[in-house]
Amino acid sequence: MTINPGHLQGVDLRVEIDRLRRERNAVILAHYYQRPELQDIADFVGDSLDLSRKAQETDADVIAFCGVRFMAQTAKILSPEKIVVLPDMDAGCSLEDSCPPEQFAAFRAAHPDHIALTYINCSTEVKALSDIIVTSSSAEKILSLIPPDQPIIFGPDRNLGGYLVRKTGRDMLLWPGVCIVHEAFSETELLKLKAQHPGAPVAAHPECPAVILDHADYVGSTRGILEYANALGHETLIVATEPHIIHQMTKAIPGKRFIGAPGADGNCNCNICPYMALNTMEKLYVALRDLEPRIEIEQGLRLRAKKSLDAMLAMASGTVGQGDLGPVPVTGD
Repeated sequence: MTINPGHLQGVDLRVEIDRLRRERNAVILAHYYQRPELQDIADFVGDSLDLSRKAQETDADVIAFCGVRFMAQTAKILSPEKIVVLPDMDAGCSLEDSCPPEQFAAFRAAHPDHIALTYINCSTEVKALSDIIVTSSSAEKILSLIPPDQPIIFGPDRNLGGYLVRKTGRDMLLWPGVCIVHEAFSETELLKLKAQHPGAPVAAHPECPAVILDHADYVGSTRGILEYANALGHETLIVATEPHIIHQMTKAIPGKRFIGAPGADGNCNCNICPYMALNTMEKLYVALRDLEPRIEIEQGLRLRAKKSLDAMLAMASGTVGQGDLGPVPVTGD
């Protein structure tokens, strides 16, 4: 979405967003990877599915989702009666892009004996082709409930799938998708950072490659990392996920130091999600003002996608919003 700054000259965005929130009876959601100013103005800040469920429980008529497209689509799947707007419809996801629905359908057809466990970072169309949607917090619980002899396809994140294979010993056929943000972390630079801060633990998101997770003291979702930081006895924590979560960590735990894990160039700039960064205060204001861009999902598609989400909630509803995959297991020779 292109906005002419001149059209908003003199507008107090925070005041106007608050006014529109009241007039529209809207709830504003912001993912942990959003800009700090969007996190600060949101009604709820959190992981994607947890946010959608919180919005579902409100009496709001409008959901303004400051996140990426698949997150806003999930909110619409769960709250079809509500208007759902996304500040910038170009805010996509590399994991979603890595798994086109027609290719995923062909992959499933080639493995008819497999069921599909699909990470929530995917399109509505891929959710509709899946048996069970999983989050980083629910995946292990759901795997434990599936018979050991049942073949499984796991997509679209090969890093999360690989982590689960290593942790549980459960063999799965992995779709070859990755998150461009988490893929950008450098093992060499992380080791340099650990040497600069001896004893500082590392918390990592399971979308990171195995070479990063091997150095982590804790692996979990954004919410899980925040909770780990809160319980941590150390004064310094190295964080291997999109660095905007550090805003919430600093607010919640001001006495500790949080250092973003570096990318290959020795800094964190390459680890800022370019899709999340598309959302701005200006775009949020316009979305609430115009109720556009709006998420629309055909009813049949929505119900097929909801079936896979419902399967997850039936099997592991207590894990939503917890985000805890626990510490990396210690392995020996």
